[in-house]
Amino acid sequence: MKSIIVCTSVSHGNTKRVADVIGQVLDARVVAPDQVDIAELAAYDLVGFGSGIYLGSFHARLLEFVESLPEGQRHKAFVFATSGFPDARPHAFSRPLVRRLGQKGFEVIDTFSCRAFDTYLPFKLVGGIRKGRPNAADLESARAFAEGLPARAGARP
Repeated sequence: MKSIIVCTSVSHGNTKRVADVIGQVLDARVVAPDQVDIAELAAYDLVGFGSGIYLGSFHARLLEFVESLPEGQRHKAFVFATSGFPDARPHAFSRPLVRRLGQKGFEVIDTFSCRAFDTYLPFKLVGGIRKGRPNAADLESARAFAEGLPARAGARP
């Protein structure tokens, strides 16, 4: 299964660390939105979309990239994020991106999130929260998530 991961990681490199683990398992390229041509996505069976979470939303560069995609995509996709807080109801931050990808024609097969060092205001005033995250356990969880993606995407072993 040919895979690519489109990732925006700007603050502390947290999301890039998670993307690299997932990419290693999937043998996938990890690229920033401005490093991939939209037409190039047609060559991939599975596309990952991820970023840190800012005020409850994915990074603007990733969202702009998704908005620029033409409708009628026919790819399997997954979404991942790092955040100081969990991706929990009633305001799950992954939900709007999953919905938008679905409108573009992607079949989002799963989502993943883990805690990460967060220095967004007001947390910066106290030196940040979730220091040391993502940790080894978080990265192992990302690895396990990635190992299951081919089966969830319907790939044959």
